[in-house]
This record gives sequence, C-alpha cells and structure tokens, in this order.
Amino acid sequence: MVQDIPITTARHELTSLPERLKKNPGAVTITRRGKPVLAVLPWEMYETLIETLEVLGDPELMEALRCSLEEIESGQTIAWEDAKRTLDL
Repeated sequence: MVQDIPITTARHELTSLPERLKKNPGAVTITRRGKPVLAVLPWEMYETLIETLEVLGDPELMEALRCSLEEIESGQTIAWEDAKRTLDL
C-alpha cells in the first residue's frame, strides 16, 4: 500500500518511517506541492526490485524464463516428488 506524505512531514518523521512501513508494508511517496518527488521503501523491497530489473535486462535470462513459461503452458512439467527422486533428495 503506497502512502503519500508531504516532504515537510517526511522531514520530521524520517526516523519513524521504518516502523511505519512495518505496520503498513509497501512504499511511502514523498510529495512536494502535491507531486511525487521521492519514494521510500523497505530494503528488502528495493533488493527485490533490483533483482527483477537485472533479470528483465538480461536477454539470456528472459529467454530462459519465456521457455519455462511455454513448457508450463504446454504441460511439460515434472511432479515435485518425481524430481526429488531423480535428484536423490
């Protein structure tokens, strides 16, 4: 859930934003004169976004993802129990 707060409020509440984000996960939009200028988000969410962007920016990974999705759609999957037996887990 994105929360909007004015930059003047954010300045006074900066140290309490981590707790605020724990209670209401998502991002905080910092606004100036009603327009978004910054986003504050939990570190884990930032890392997830960066990893996603890295995958999206890598042509080989995107091709592998596309192939995997096509295999799923066409039913070319292996049951987890079969895969575990094959891997001897």
